[in-house]
Amino acid sequence: MYKFILGSMTAISLMSCVNEGTGGRSNPLLIPSGAPFQAVPFDKISTDDYEEAITQGIKLHNKEIDAIASSDDEPSFENTIAALDRSGVVLNGAVQTLSNLDAALGDTVLMNIMTKVTPILSEHSTNLLLNEKLFERIKAVYDKRNERTDLSSEEQRLISETYRSFAESGANLKGEAREEFRKLSSRLSDLNVKFSQNVTNDMANPNRRLWVKEADTKGLPESIKKASREAAREALESEGKTDNPSLYLFTMFAPSYSPFMMYAENRDLREKLYKMYNSRNIGGEFDNTNILKDIANIRLQIAKLMGKKNFAEYHLQGTMAANTDNVMNLLQQLRNNYMEPMKEEVEEIQKFARKSEGEKFMLKPWDYSFWSDKLKNARYAFNDEDLKPYFELNNTISGVLGLATKLYGYTFKENKNIPVYHPDVKAFEVFEKDGSVLGILYADFFYRAGKSPGAWMTEFRPETKDDKGNRTLPLISIVCNFSKPVGSEPVLLTPGEVETFLHEFGHALHGLSSQATYASLSGTNVYHDFVELFSQFNENYLTEKEFLDGFARHYKTGEKLPAELLDKFLKAQQYGAAYACVRQLGFGYLDMAYHTIENPLEENVVVEEFEKKAQDPVRIFEAIDGCATSPSFGHIFSGGYAAGYYGYKWAEVLDADAFAEFKEHGIFDQTTAGKFKKMLRSGGTVDPMELYKEFRGKEPTVDALLKRDGIEKN
Repeated sequence: MYKFILGSMTAISLMSCVNEGTGGRSNPLLIPSGAPFQAVPFDKISTDDYEEAITQGIKLHNKEIDAIASSDDEPSFENTIAALDRSGVVLNGAVQTLSNLDAALGDTVLMNIMTKVTPILSEHSTNLLLNEKLFERIKAVYDKRNERTDLSSEEQRLISETYRSFAESGANLKGEAREEFRKLSSRLSDLNVKFSQNVTNDMANPNRRLWVKEADTKGLPESIKKASREAAREALESEGKTDNPSLYLFTMFAPSYSPFMMYAENRDLREKLYKMYNSRNIGGEFDNTNILKDIANIRLQIAKLMGKKNFAEYHLQGTMAANTDNVMNLLQQLRNNYMEPMKEEVEEIQKFARKSEGEKFMLKPWDYSFWSDKLKNARYAFNDEDLKPYFELNNTISGVLGLATKLYGYTFKENKNIPVYHPDVKAFEVFEKDGSVLGILYADFFYRAGKSPGAWMTEFRPETKDDKGNRTLPLISIVCNFSKPVGSEPVLLTPGEVETFLHEFGHALHGLSSQATYASLSGTNVYHDFVELFSQFNENYLTEKEFLDGFARHYKTGEKLPAELLDKFLKAQQYGAAYACVRQLGFGYLDMAYHTIENPLEENVVVEEFEKKAQDPVRIFEAIDGCATSPSFGHIFSGGYAAGYYGYKWAEVLDADAFAEFKEHGIFDQTTAGKFKKMLRSGGTVDPMELYKEFRGKEPTVDALLKRDGIEKN
């Protein structure tokens, strides 16, 4: 869908907004920011400002669109395509600030505002996309694009991408079909928000908490026990109850859930927590089972309005994969190579567990992390906890940010004068090698109640350039859910958390590095199956000694990560690779199952049964009654990955292939890094396959991925 992601504010647009304001206190979202680099003035914004700013922003944007659509001048790139890209800045700024803080803060007031403005924003977006006069002008420019020999390649691409975005969003529809598209889009937007909010609310649902006694914490690392003890104390205090030092609290959030599943010796409690986690949003107050069917059905209706047989066929236009056959071929190719090794891995873990549990023991999904870790530890005398003392957060921040210094010459300096939206957040100025400011990076690392689960990168303002080449600095944010320090204890990260940090930082570098002119092609505004290349590429450095030696030091002794421990870690990295891949394939198959339906899902369709059938080709464990991924699968039902979850594996093929080039020439080789940096800077201004082939000299293959995972190619 076309996104009004737009550039720097003009004096005219700002004055227009101020004049339309309430006349009392100036709304900080409607006037120039007085913060350094015109960053978002979080310290001045109140919750009451958002709705007013969005209302005024819509009015201003409508005036801008009206001026473009009603112009008597012949349609041109300048007065139509570029003008459209540079419109709506006030609205975009308010929406991005609200939506980003809604996810990061979990504030119920913000959530209610988001719920209220979403249908208004959806209607505005639909009105824009279905504006017939506007589209006539866009089409006129598109039809004559080859007559303009003076346009740059970026300008030509903006013409094509703008036309495609409108055409795929119903602009070519007429009469009743156009109105039907409008209604469906509005309904879909409402459902997406409801689905997402249900996921967030059920994650924090008091009924989805596991209270355990001291005896049931056996096997858990001391750091996890301390964190869960603190969580219990805070929860009891918030409920007005007296603290009980013998109680520990575990939740659905990753820093709590994942360690319990990996280390807790009490199998019954692992099963209980697993079922609690995997039954989220099934029934009850935050039920998503009917909502997800409605979402899938509406997407199918939209696709058929657009002349496509299913949503995947419709949505895969404008991707590297291009069509469903290519997606399924990738999933099948990986299935053919990883399925048997996965079965061997699981069988080996079960045999290992039976040495302790007896010959009748059957490995279940709540056993995998526990016994997999035990076998890894027995085989390599290693587990993730062994590495945590070497990944103290502050050192890791220096190391991860330093990766960009070694590769691209970027440096980072915290600026405490830049307002932040929460005391936990740090704001960094990012500098180019020549000392010029590249952009601003916000880093929000710690879990807090209500915060959306997982980790993500987003932006408060995209990079753009005006007609004179003056660059608007991007405001980029990365958000994680690491455990907060308890007392004076340092924050020690698991290797998985460091990998998450590297991943999101890769996305951040994509946004920060952008040197596009137009916001619609800036930074991460690329095909969705290309965008994960830059995040997953960064993950490769987690296993590189030359990188780790720069920061991975014991938080007490200062010693480097020992060569012996690093060697065990490197060998352990391939351990479970087949299982991890097949698990991801399961999500990919499920996504495609929902989005290749050609007839609507009936009301009596049982989500658990639909899911089981979809994932049977890559089944690892037998399906568990009452459990399903779909009702909490935000990536595909409320995020941007509908018919696109395959993109993670697609990008993994790309990142392994790309890193093979670095391995050949040196992981910090400046020539290779310079070629990779060109891709980072290009955003969506060039077709991604052309960009990739220019970097690598060829199209990617699965060979490097299989080699990295220790899988023999079939």
